[in-house]
Amino acid sequence: MSKLTLIIKREFIAKARNKSFIVMTFLSPLIMVGMGALVYFLMKKNDEKVKEIVYVDQSGLFSKEDFKNTKTLHYQDFTALGVEETKKKVEAGNHYGALIIPKQDSLELLAKSIEFYSKDSPGMSVMGALESKIESKIRNEKLNNFGIDIAKINASRIQSDIKMYNFSGEESSKLINGLKIGVGVIAGYFLMMFVMIYGTSVMRSVIEEKTSRIIEVIVSSVKPFQLMLGKIIGNASAGLLQFFIWGILLFIIITIASSVFGVDVAEMQTSRIPADQLEAVQKAAGGDKMQLVIQEILRLPILKMFILFIFYFLGGYMLYSSLFAAVGAAVDNETDTQQFMLPIMLPLILGVYVGFATVINDPHGPISVAFSYIPLTSPIVMLMRVPFGVSWVELAISMCLLIITFVFMVWLAAKIYRVGILMYGKKPTYKDLYKWLKYKG
Repeated sequence: MSKLTLIIKREFIAKARNKSFIVMTFLSPLIMVGMGALVYFLMKKNDEKVKEIVYVDQSGLFSKEDFKNTKTLHYQDFTALGVEETKKKVEAGNHYGALIIPKQDSLELLAKSIEFYSKDSPGMSVMGALESKIESKIRNEKLNNFGIDIAKINASRIQSDIKMYNFSGEESSKLINGLKIGVGVIAGYFLMMFVMIYGTSVMRSVIEEKTSRIIEVIVSSVKPFQLMLGKIIGNASAGLLQFFIWGILLFIIITIASSVFGVDVAEMQTSRIPADQLEAVQKAAGGDKMQLVIQEILRLPILKMFILFIFYFLGGYMLYSSLFAAVGAAVDNETDTQQFMLPIMLPLILGVYVGFATVINDPHGPISVAFSYIPLTSPIVMLMRVPFGVSWVELAISMCLLIITFVFMVWLAAKIYRVGILMYGKKPTYKDLYKWLKYKG
């Protein structure tokens, strides 16, 4: 144990004293906040851009009331110019596009014959807004033809707001579900990214020591298994230290930005939530956006999520790092690792895709539950499920399976490590790795 402790300390100090590690530890939060602020700024600027759209209405069905200006869309009636002249003027000018509404014998034909011309491909939001206006007008006209009073239909519309509760009486909301999805996806994605970063760091460290031949001196006094385990735990300790520093720095930066520069963090978060959901929840909460978001965030199992994030980060990292270390020991340079990297990376990528495809829609469905038990994908999928509430029985099963698999993988990887670490001048194959696994001693 004393030798293992020395290796852990050596790896931790070597990692923590690395210049790039120190720089990125303090620079990464600034980059993350800066990127978030830039994306938010660009979104706001994009929303402020006014698009001029002209229309030619040969059907005589539409009026200026049907094409009212909005914040980002302004309409001009070019019906008097005709279709060809309008096209020429729009093509030569600065207008966003031209909407051509021809004259047709029926409303069905009219709905399918409207055209839009523009220099560049129009945005989906613009086309959606135009189609919504057209459909609404044609539908109302058709109702008039049927002798149906549109005013009565409009008066009969009632907007429902279904309140959500669990069986213990605790109230939920649409916003809290959106926050749960966001937190789960971010946690799963970050875990995958960190496992890849620190796992490959272990692999590079092994390759560097192997190519410099210093490993021959080290293994003369330390067992390969102890050396590999020490590298994994040492790098994991450095990673945890970096997490804690990032958390503190992000909190300080966001607090300063909110107070000094007037950055509305709540607005940045709620701008990504669908407007209908946000409006419904704001009505229930009296419209206070900041207070609403804070209340909903505090209702999340923050402490539980933090503890589980640390556990699954360590479990997932140590599981995959043992495989990365085995690959590093088997090869002589980083180029030769490519053939072995894909089978290791696939479960991580699969976990992210499964999380996006199943957890968001049904966090307690059979697929989500199954992949949150499988050790190679559970660190990512289970973290995505945790904000939605996972029983301690399911967590215990997932955690136990992860620990058992980690121990097994370390034992398996150590068999490759102890042989491959002293192999030079030969590019290993999967057949060679299988032979090394069968060696005794």
